[in-house]
Amino acid sequence: MPRIIVENLTRTYGRANKAVDNVSFIVEDGELFTLVGPSGCGKTTTLSCIAGLDNPTEGTISIGEREVFNSRTNTHVPCEERNVGMVFQTYALWPHMTVRQNLEVALKLRKVSAADRKRKIDDALDMVDLSKLGARYPHELSGGQQQRVALARALVYSPSVLLLDEPLSNLDAKLRLQARSWLKSVQRELGITTIYVTHDQDEALALSDTVAVMSGGHMLQKAPPETVYKKPASQDVAAFIGRMNFLPARVVEPGAGGKSLTTVQLVGTDDRFQIDAANDHGLSVGDEVTMAFRPEDVALVHSDATAGADMPNHIEGTIKASTFAGACYEYHLDVGGYEVEAFDRAQGLSGRCKITFGPQSVLLYPGISIATGKIDASASDAPAGVPA
Repeated sequence: MPRIIVENLTRTYGRANKAVDNVSFIVEDGELFTLVGPSGCGKTTTLSCIAGLDNPTEGTISIGEREVFNSRTNTHVPCEERNVGMVFQTYALWPHMTVRQNLEVALKLRKVSAADRKRKIDDALDMVDLSKLGARYPHELSGGQQQRVALARALVYSPSVLLLDEPLSNLDAKLRLQARSWLKSVQRELGITTIYVTHDQDEALALSDTVAVMSGGHMLQKAPPETVYKKPASQDVAAFIGRMNFLPARVVEPGAGGKSLTTVQLVGTDDRFQIDAANDHGLSVGDEVTMAFRPEDVALVHSDATAGADMPNHIEGTIKASTFAGACYEYHLDVGGYEVEAFDRAQGLSGRCKITFGPQSVLLYPGISIATGKIDASASDAPAGVPA
C-alpha cells in the first residue's frame, strides 16, 4: 500500500478564514494515522482535501508515487480517480438498495464484470462478517452492522488508501468499543494505509500508530499515542488529551548545571515542588510556569498518615466533592486555593488529606496561559491567562 504525503496544505474560505493552515505530515505505508481535535479544528477539511472532495488553496498532496494535488502546477486529480476508500460519519448508505447492491454501485462505476463483482462483494462481506445479510436493506440492520457495510463498500474495489471520518460516532458506548477493536484488526490484516478522523481522544489513543492533534487549523503535535499522552508538546495538547491539572508557579531553582530536579513554588503559597529537570525547558529563576499533572498520578492519603512523607512533592488539601466513576472515584480538592482533581480507588475519602506525586509526573510549560483552577479568585488576584 502507498504512503500519503501532505505538504504545506492550506484551505481558506473567503479572504481570511483558514480552516487548515500550512499543515504537513506523512502517513507511512500500512500506518493508521489519526487526526484528532475539537470540532472546527480542520481535521475533516484535511481529510476531504486528501479524498478530493474539497479543493485546497495551497500545498501538495501525493498518494504513493502519484501527485494528486499541487497548487503551483494547478494539478487536481478528481476524487473518482484517486482510488481512495472513504467511510463517512453518517455511513451514506442507499436506503432503497440491499447490502449487496450498495456494494455493487462502486464496482459498476468502475465497469467491473458481473463475475468479478460477485467475487469482490462476497470477499468484502466475508471480511466484515456480514455474508448472511447481503439481501437486507439498511433499515433492517443495527447501527454496528450499517457501519460495517459502509466499511465493506469502501474496501470492495481495493482502494490504495482508506479514509475514515468519525465512523463510530453514531454507535453507543459499548458497541463503539467492540467496533474499535474490530476495525483495528481489519486494518492490520489488510495492511492498508489509513487516515482516521475523530474528536474522541480515547479512540485516537487506542487505534492509532500515530496521533496528530489539531487546533485552529494547525497541527500541534504528531507522535505515537503514548508520547502524545505522556509528553504533550504544548499546554493546548495537554488540555485536550485526557484529564489534566494545571497550577501556576514560579521557578525557584532551575535544573541547570547538571541538577536532576527543578524547584518551583505555587503562586500565592509557600508550597514548593520538585520537578524532573528534563521537563523544565531551560527555565531560569523567577520564570512563570504552568505545572501540569494528571489526576491518575496523584496519590491521596490521610493528613495524619506517614505514607507519602518521603515523596518530594506533597501538599495538604481539602476534599470538596467526589464522584463514583466505575473503576475509581474522582475527587475534587481545594489545594492552596486551587482546584485539583485526583483519581483513587478508595471510597468515601473526605475532609483534610495529603496529596503526593513524583517529580516525573509533572510537566512544566513556560508562562501561565491556561486557566489554573483558582477557587473563588477575584479578577485582581487570579493568574493571568485564557481558558483551555
